[in-house]
Amino acid sequence: MGARQAVELARNLFLSETNTYGCAETSFVTLKMIYGLPQAEDSAAAMALNGGVAWQGEVCGALSGAGMALGLLAAQRIHEHHAAKRTARLVLAEAVDAFQQEFHHITCRDLIELDIRQPEQHQQFINSGIWRDRCMRQIEFVVSYLAPLADRQLWDEKLRSLGISA
Repeated sequence: MGARQAVELARNLFLSETNTYGCAETSFVTLKMIYGLPQAEDSAAAMALNGGVAWQGEVCGALSGAGMALGLLAAQRIHEHHAAKRTARLVLAEAVDAFQQEFHHITCRDLIELDIRQPEQHQQFINSGIWRDRCMRQIEFVVSYLAPLADRQLWDEKLRSLGISA
């Protein structure tokens, strides 16, 4: 699966009528599925990261969920822990930089311009549909940026571009 399929999968998960997955869960599950990782449908590890870590408005959940999936992929492909960790950090850092260039911010609060810890602002967030539009675009960006790394050749090329021997 490529970037287009990742975006379609993410849209289906995030915009589902059951409203099961938040931003972090969506990027986490989508990338785990695209990467062919075990227990891909399990979003539990990312549940508390939605809304910029427990609705605190910090780093966008799409980025944090993606970082978790990327860490799992790096650990699967690079058996030495420190090398896998370094690789995951460098690849995610590049994705974060691209995200910030695209959206001008990386924190949930700045991206949605609301503090969803406040009940009235959380309700405004839900009612306005910001999550269906703005948050969805951010998820799409992240998963389309990182989905191509499912291909081992593209993974190796990415590592070489970052100065990491594959």
